[in-house]
Amino acid sequence: MTADVAVSLFLLAVIVALSDVTRRLLSRALADTGLSVYAVELVSTFQLCCCTHELKLLSEVGGIETRLALTLTYLASVVHGLTFSGAIGNPSGTLEHAYRARFSGGCALGRIACQFAAAAAARAAVPVIWGIGLSGLHVRHKLDGYRCISPIHAPLPEAAAVELACAFAVQTAITHTRSVEEKYRVHAVAAVIATVVYAGGSATGAVFNPALAFSTQFRCSGNSFLEYSLVYWLSPLLGMMSSVLLFDKLVPLRSIKSSALHLPLETKKRA
Repeated sequence: MTADVAVSLFLLAVIVALSDVTRRLLSRALADTGLSVYAVELVSTFQLCCCTHELKLLSEVGGIETRLALTLTYLASVVHGLTFSGAIGNPSGTLEHAYRARFSGGCALGRIACQFAAAAAARAAVPVIWGIGLSGLHVRHKLDGYRCISPIHAPLPEAAAVELACAFAVQTAITHTRSVEEKYRVHAVAAVIATVVYAGGSATGAVFNPALAFSTQFRCSGNSFLEYSLVYWLSPLLGMMSSVLLFDKLVPLRSIKSSALHLPLETKKRA
């Protein structure tokens, strides 16, 4: 393990630890105000974005091998899942919860506002952390002016399709593992996330999270704001909606029709 990777792992651990302490303190302080859910959402999304910035730097600038990058992605996803304390950290997922009436539309909008605020805060905070020069990788990135190149390496329609497919796969995994015990569920979802990152990372970075993309991708040169919005905002939303529509409406409807078609035949056999 290189010194740069070791420093990045230490930094990731510090970010998670500080975020967890902050979550606990704010949850207790705001317990009677009804604002604790928004504080947890804010801190958790900030944690997600900061960690992803560091992992992105390791992969794109540090040049770590793909196997190590995917392993870190998987481990980070597990840690986030275990520490988020009910936060969602993804505007698409928040809208899915609102659709299922797990909370009100106003609560969903408040959570989404917190997610984008945290994404913006992380985008501003990470260069300050890198500027300290904890590792040679951070120093090189600072000397390069924190340069960021667009991760979209495919035609726009293809890039949009990749983000849609990634969001569809992750949302489907989340939906179909809700009955699984949390300590096992986070590993299943993390495995799907690592898989879609491997499959789509070379085309778009496989972000499938509008708030996270706003923090890590929108400042990069190479594409316009409108193009980023299409790929990283609209496509994940459509991917989530496609998963919900398929498994909540179309599959049950087809099952009902199939049962209705087979019912007369079964009745005749009994007769």
